[in-house]
Amino acid sequence: MKSKIFFLLFSILIITPVIAQDNPTKTLSPYFYVKSGESLPLLHTEADVNIARVMADVKVTQIYKNNGKTPIEAIYTFPSSVNAAVYDMQMRIGKRTIKAKIEEKEKARSDYQAAKQQGKSASLLEQKRPNVFTMNVANIMPGDTIHVDLFYTELIVPEEGVYEFVYPTVVGPRYSEPSPDESPELASRNSIPYTEEGEKPLYTFDLNVQLQTGIPIQKATCSTHKINTNFIKKDNLIVKLDKSETAGGNRDFVLKYKLKGEKIENGLLLYEGQKENFFLMMMEPPKRVKPQSIPAREYVFIVDISGSMRGFPLSVSKDLMKDLLGQLRPKDKFNILFFAGGNSVLSETSLPANASNIKKAMDMMSNKRGGGGTRLLPALQRALALEKSDNFSRNFVILTDGYVTVEKEAFELIENNLGNANVFAFGIGKSVNRYIIDGMARVGMGTPFVAKTQTEAKEKAKIFKKYIESPVLTNIQTKIKGLEVYDVFPKTIPDLMAERPLMVFGKYKHGEHGSPVGEIAVSGKTGKGKFNAKMKFDENKPDIKNRALRYLWARHKIKQIGDYKKLRGADGEAIKKEVTELGLNYNLLTSYTSFIAIDSEIRNKTGNSETVKQPLPLPEGVPNSAVGGRPAMAMASPPPRPKPGNSGVNIRGSRSNATDYYVDGVRNKKSNSIKEQELKEI
Repeated sequence: MKSKIFFLLFSILIITPVIAQDNPTKTLSPYFYVKSGESLPLLHTEADVNIARVMADVKVTQIYKNNGKTPIEAIYTFPSSVNAAVYDMQMRIGKRTIKAKIEEKEKARSDYQAAKQQGKSASLLEQKRPNVFTMNVANIMPGDTIHVDLFYTELIVPEEGVYEFVYPTVVGPRYSEPSPDESPELASRNSIPYTEEGEKPLYTFDLNVQLQTGIPIQKATCSTHKINTNFIKKDNLIVKLDKSETAGGNRDFVLKYKLKGEKIENGLLLYEGQKENFFLMMMEPPKRVKPQSIPAREYVFIVDISGSMRGFPLSVSKDLMKDLLGQLRPKDKFNILFFAGGNSVLSETSLPANASNIKKAMDMMSNKRGGGGTRLLPALQRALALEKSDNFSRNFVILTDGYVTVEKEAFELIENNLGNANVFAFGIGKSVNRYIIDGMARVGMGTPFVAKTQTEAKEKAKIFKKYIESPVLTNIQTKIKGLEVYDVFPKTIPDLMAERPLMVFGKYKHGEHGSPVGEIAVSGKTGKGKFNAKMKFDENKPDIKNRALRYLWARHKIKQIGDYKKLRGADGEAIKKEVTELGLNYNLLTSYTSFIAIDSEIRNKTGNSETVKQPLPLPEGVPNSAVGGRPAMAMASPPPRPKPGNSGVNIRGSRSNATDYYVDGVRNKKSNSIKEQELKEI
């Protein structure tokens, strides 16, 4: 009898992935990498960063090599900055360089598949999300070393005098909520293999930064990696990753620096192209002042306690919650909603922020261990439905690593409820999904934060207190005089909650004098009264060094119209068309445009090759439970679908008689198979 029970339980465990794969409403992403003893194609990835004033230009190089005996196709999923404008790509084989071209996404994929079948080496760069990309490299021949370079630019926006450059290194495992419109083929394509918790990346990592600020640099620090610095001049600093950090590709690289004087650099940057002229205004706002009276406020904390938060991230969350609650005043109110696969609340109505209620909340928080999926949408819906306290200014504070795939659904939910509360989002962990952290805050007219350590959690709690006490500038309006401008955004500027510059993008046309003459006037209200400032066009000269403005304007436009919206019906098709045209016209990677590079030589005469998905390291501090914590994910099993009786599959899809699998982060072994008839009976 005992043996029958054991067999039944054992059988249920090993057929779990088969059920998951046959159910088209479940994604196969992610899964654990099963070691096959074969070498993997990605050898090395590195970034060369040049920061001039407030613009960063980044070259990312990925080096692939085939040490095997058969041609391979490599697939590598990697992150980028939320604000990155990817404007170019090239592929290098030996001494030959093949420059990529931008095409509509489906055409690029079709061209890539055709080149692959013809035996030509090719590389395809696709955007999965605004901060998640996939590189496909076809027909890497035995002994080949292929370099793929991609180029992007982004703005470095200072906050309270501190500039921060972030280079994301690894995509964290995303929890996918059921999606009825996702086919098994799409799920298979989107699946990502991960190595075990604590394992070093299977490729090396390097990064170099050159800072040219125009103003003497006061200091530069990096809390995420060991670095070596060398001042060429007072305003020119070289930053190199220490040689001990070759395995540092499992956490975001964050470089912070301050300029002497601690003032934000005001400026009007101009660039004149062949067809269009662009401008970017950055103006320092007034300093924060202490208000005479602060209205009573209500805070609803929405805390992620899913499997990916177990251990280090949840520990940081607990410290952050302790400090955030400690910043509240007795006349404020608060509540906490915990969520993973389900959700629960501290109280059905918000409680006064007194010592007794704060202790009750912290006792409840301290008992959370982390486990299960990350069902964010039901948590947001429940939080929005909680009874609102009358005569209180309401704020939602979301604490999560953001490892979900429902970003746009969350943005839409928040945007449709903007009248209910402001939204502040705290990203917890060393490689958070910055897209959703940034998006939830921006759409909710709040501010995003990222806390990577316990020390940073304390610092962010203090900053949060300053943010919520009083806005720096309200009722902001901008007027442009004496110059014909168009395609200007943002059209409206929300209250400024921090000492960060006001930014206005746009295009301009020359006046009668053949040069830009006019001004941008900014007005608003501060704690002291009215605020007025002006910036003149004729005091600034167009500069070829500002050519990145063309890409940044287009990327900002795409972000405004497409990044945060779920496309539906006729409006969705119109947005899709507009984003596609922007990508093609400005040579940018978007959701609907991709970069494709194809070699002219036929190198693989048979056209046959094996596909290898490059395994990613789990981000530092993220446990195994982030990958194996759900029933549909009980066993690591990559695509294609295993045939009954052979459910152990290695990274290339070949069958194996014995492999490891995980249930809630615990490793088990299996070595038997089940006949097809036995599967049907179960």
